[in-house]
Amino acid sequence: MSVDEKTVRRIAHLARVAVAEDDVAHLQSELNAILAFVEQLSEVDCQGVEPMTSVTPMAMKKREDKITDGGIAEDVLRNAPAREGSYFLVPKVVE
Repeated sequence: MSVDEKTVRRIAHLARVAVAEDDVAHLQSELNAILAFVEQLSEVDCQGVEPMTSVTPMAMKKREDKITDGGIAEDVLRNAPAREGSYFLVPKVVE
């Protein structure tokens, strides 16, 4: 895959980056080099390779998966502009 000058300008526009006309050709070659490297990575055989959290073997930290109210429900509700009991009160948006 290669990038042309029109695509470079479009990418710059989408990224909200000002690119001078003198720099378009340079950016085109840079983007093409990046894409060539990504294509080269797709050739790597990674079948059977387990996902890693680090380059050194370590166990992932896990916590018990349990549902809680966080223990601070009243503090959270205190920030509500309006409330009814232990619920946020919001204006009706659907007729």
